[in-house]
Amino acid sequence: MSTGEPNLICSREEDVLTLTLNRASKANSLAPELVEELITALDQAGDVRMAIIQGEGKHFCAGFDLSDIADLSDGDLLWRFVRIELLLQKIHLSPFPIVALAHGQIVGAGADLFAACWCRVVAPGSKLKMPGWNFELALGTGRLAALIGQDAARDLLIDTKPISAEQALAIGLATDLVGKEGWSELASALAVRAGALPQEATSRLMGLTRSDRTEHDLAALVRSAARPGLKDRIENYRSRVMRSRQPAPTN
Repeated sequence: MSTGEPNLICSREEDVLTLTLNRASKANSLAPELVEELITALDQAGDVRMAIIQGEGKHFCAGFDLSDIADLSDGDLLWRFVRIELLLQKIHLSPFPIVALAHGQIVGAGADLFAACWCRVVAPGSKLKMPGWNFELALGTGRLAALIGQDAARDLLIDTKPISAEQALAIGLATDLVGKEGWSELASALAVRAGALPQEATSRLMGLTRSDRTEHDLAALVRSAARPGLKDRIENYRSRVMRSRQPAPTN
């Protein structure tokens, strides 16, 4: 049931666009509507020089929205993951710098969204985790390896362990470790940097300095998600997580 609140809050101050994920009650998980609104907002960004992505409430983004998985088929899930991958590519390939301001839980597709940005600011006390390989999903793996290196990516994903904000900074997954109280000042400084060059120069620079793996990453995702049983694999993983959270029996 709709709460009447928008999934995404878009605001612009001068040439900086701010996109706020506004599903705090769902830890800003990426429902299909939110994914499409993010894609549209970036498509319609116009002449902005920088964008900011942040999350309302206690968490940045808890990843893929699984609240209605019981009603979905493998094909439905494949389509949703493809749309998320296309959103991640739009962020990664953006002609203007995009800054992630992240806090709390940064999980799954939310961590991939974070990793796709130019500047990746994380607040102390945050936790990052990419659990997709538990259900054999190759979402963002190539981009992650290009960002932090093969060995660090394998170390992070081999057992999909959660890492702290400090660990994320140490391996290059985060670029800055700054508490929320310092975000406004940092964003202002980044906006000055993002606007230092002529707009066309910035756009060309962004293109020439990124690793463009779009077709490879999309193909890898589709191959992994198209294997029959995706829904069962996700539900089995969720069941294991729920069991691990139950208190041990006492005598």
